Amino acid sequence: MKSVADLGDLSGKRVLIRNDFNVPLDADKNITDDGRIRAALPTLNQLRDAGARIVIMAHLGRPKGEVNPKYSLAPVAKRLGELLGTDVKFASDVVGDSATAVVDSLQDGEVALLENVRYEPGEESKDEAERTELAKKYAAFGDIFVSDGFGVVHRKQASVYDVAKLLPSAAGSLVAKEVGVLKQLTESPERPYVVVLGGAKVADKLSVIDNLLKVADTLVIGGGMLFTFLKAQGHDIGTSLVDDANLETCRGYLEQAKAEGKVILLPVDVRVADGADFEGLKAIGDVEVVSADAIPADKMGLDIGPESEKLFAAAIREAKTVFWNGPMGVFEIKEFSDGTLAVAKALTEVGGLSVVGGGDSAAAVRALGFADEEFGHISTGGGASLEFLEGKELPGISVLEENN
Repeated sequence: MKSVADLGDLSGKRVLIRNDFNVPLDADKNITDDGRIRAALPTLNQLRDAGARIVIMAHLGRPKGEVNPKYSLAPVAKRLGELLGTDVKFASDVVGDSATAVVDSLQDGEVALLENVRYEPGEESKDEAERTELAKKYAAFGDIFVSDGFGVVHRKQASVYDVAKLLPSAAGSLVAKEVGVLKQLTESPERPYVVVLGGAKVADKLSVIDNLLKVADTLVIGGGMLFTFLKAQGHDIGTSLVDDANLETCRGYLEQAKAEGKVILLPVDVRVADGADFEGLKAIGDVEVVSADAIPADKMGLDIGPESEKLFAAAIREAKTVFWNGPMGVFEIKEFSDGTLAVAKALTEVGGLSVVGGGDSAAAVRALGFADEEFGHISTGGGASLEFLEGKELPGISVLEENN
């Protein structure tokens, strides 16, 4: 892939850049985590310093091809301007009169942000011709395209994939760094290599487990998915989340790991309650710690227990390479945040490369008070990083490699 440095003199050139500004907002449209905006700053400042006229494409939420003020990027434009220390011109549409006027008004070193690209039905269309038609409108705003939104490179969308075929293209520093780190995880990890997987559903991680069992030394399993593994071992799991359709698959992974001298590390104890109030963010009933092989029939497992925290942390601290994706419990509820907190803390103590795999994991470490600098790398793309680790081709990356 070409880098921004390979593009030559950018002074006066219009650079169309795809960023990932899909940030969380509260009810008052205040940004609650600006990590993805901060991650975009190095490339944007590089382009500003080069005298480029910068036109940013981004999305927020899932407006599904319709204009919806709930998903406006206006709060992002404001926060981006604060972080850049300059005015960010905001277009109130994507490819309409406002966008045209804003782009035409740009001077060297200035920055514009177009409204949410997902307001356009062609952006996520399965019809290549429809996407290409929209991509041509995007391309009219730029002389060069830079891809720097890693969180969307696994999507074949107009602002990610199709526009890259219409303009000279390069990867921004964020995308280049993400790909470099993930290649290290899959091709040349320093050992011991530990992968920590959590989150709710086993089905979401099957392909990752399948691929990483080939390269990792230890797989640590937490989150809601752990209960399917426990049930696969023959344990009762009470009312805990379970994926019965994949019990046999999990049983097969346990047997495969044993046969190949790998370790699948499961919790030895769990925190249980009658349930959880996800809207009120509180436990339902008293929280108890029970052995992982003795979960009461009327209780739900909602976090790993204190002995499991020690077990998992020890495995992580001994590693030279760690990749983590998915919380250990319902971390948004205080009573079930300790497992995720313990894993995050252990990652900050790794002597080698520690990678937080985006998505809920990145949100968790920030919500729990950790600084980005305490980890080797925090990915900006949970889905993209997982698909890379599954061995899938990422369209937004392959198109940059093909157009070199």
